[in-house]
Amino acid sequence: MSRTVDYYFAPQSPWTYLGHARLASLAKAAGATIRVLPVDLGGKVFPVSGGLPLSKRAPQRQAYRLIELGRHSDYLKIPLHPQPKYFPVGGDDAARLIIAVDQQDGAEAAMKITGAILAAVWAQQRNIADEKVLAELLAENGLDAKRLSLSDSQEVRERYEAMTQQAIDAGVFGAPSYVIDGEIFWGQDRLDFVARKLGVSA
Repeated sequence: MSRTVDYYFAPQSPWTYLGHARLASLAKAAGATIRVLPVDLGGKVFPVSGGLPLSKRAPQRQAYRLIELGRHSDYLKIPLHPQPKYFPVGGDDAARLIIAVDQQDGAEAAMKITGAILAAVWAQQRNIADEKVLAELLAENGLDAKRLSLSDSQEVRERYEAMTQQAIDAGVFGAPSYVIDGEIFWGQDRLDFVARKLGVSA
């Protein structure tokens, strides 16, 4: 039986970055479909779920986050700057670009540009809030430059709002969250459980 993974994330999330390629691999092994669903985590999801922006978290939590990022980066052998040059960074423009690519080019292309955007922040220290950087990422991934203008359309903006509300309605409160048959798996460190749900090896 074919399965669908609702993939909720913020395009500036380090934890989404750390799990992105693995999610794609697991879904491919399982023959599962991924619905690519970027959301407004800080602006809309956190206020209703009790989440706090990084700058408002206790110093102990901020310090431990850096330790954990380093641990996971080393363990997974994924390059990551725990304190990249452009972070915190707004993710709305990048999120809408992902939606525009998904609409025009399909989920596989949306996964590809999502991976490139995440790596731009955490591995390459590029500013994803800069339109020029987003244009470069489209070109680097063989995608039409027109997707950038399309990302500012009313239709895409409304879809972004709808996806964010869908996440809230599903009970999502952090990124990344993977929802399969109504069951939420929060965090890239839950991908072992996602694999079990999909019936494949982690």
